[in-house]
Amino acid sequence: MAASRTTRDAILLALKKRGEARAEELAAAVGVTVSAMRQHLTGLALDGLVSHHEVRSGPGRPKHVYSLTPAAETLFPKTYDELTNELLDYVSDEDPAMLERVFERRRERRVAGALARLAAAGRPLDARVGELARILDEDGYLAEVVDWPDAGPGGMRIIEHNCAILGVAAKYGQACVSELEFIRTVLPDAEVERVAHMMAGARQCAYEIRPRARSRVRAAAAR
Repeated sequence: MAASRTTRDAILLALKKRGEARAEELAAAVGVTVSAMRQHLTGLALDGLVSHHEVRSGPGRPKHVYSLTPAAETLFPKTYDELTNELLDYVSDEDPAMLERVFERRRERRVAGALARLAAAGRPLDARVGELARILDEDGYLAEVVDWPDAGPGGMRIIEHNCAILGVAAKYGQACVSELEFIRTVLPDAEVERVAHMMAGARQCAYEIRPRARSRVRAAAAR
């Protein structure tokens, strides 16, 4: 298994460096037979990491030329967190108030997009919470909704199994504050409380959601 994983990694690296290549070229680069290479490429294609197109160069059958898919790009090192934190450091050094506005602008953009989708999802709270979880999942948080009877009638939890901005959140608490306020803003008829937090050592972030009393909903909408 370890040898197979090493070979797969070597194929991905070779394609990353070359851009595209035929099975014969990859076999020579990695040091396996062409037959074995084709088996690996088939497996990588099934995993959604490699695709191919046909190239005709003279008589005979067209050749398959392989390249990485966008999904494979996520396997290679990225320094987005480091770059983002570096830029935020510069903003904070120049104007701390502007740093707060940056996170606020991000929250406002997310709220606007989420409210449009939640409106389309329908009025019931559970339908909107489900749509919100899908939004968070699309954003990379591996989010899901679970019923939570301990929170009372209609109680639910949104659980985020991954933090899509972990590197930024570890340095800037504003990111976590913004996340909580985002969820509260798009669910004005719910009480939202964060009950698990990765930054506090939990394995996941979890938000407990309870329907608000009707009078409190009107007061929140009036603000």
